[in-house]
Amino acid sequence: MSAKKTTKPVVRRKSKREKRMKLIIYIMIFAMVISTLTYGLAFIINY
Repeated sequence: MSAKKTTKPVVRRKSKREKRMKLIIYIMIFAMVISTLTYGLAFIINY
């Protein structure tokens, strides 16, 4: 009898660089949203 072969694909772990890039992108998007909101508030208050 032959050994049973598994057909699961190998799960590749994300490298530190990939994790860091993803985190930086999320921070940039968050900063853009916050700046848009604060600009809108300033525009409403001033006019």
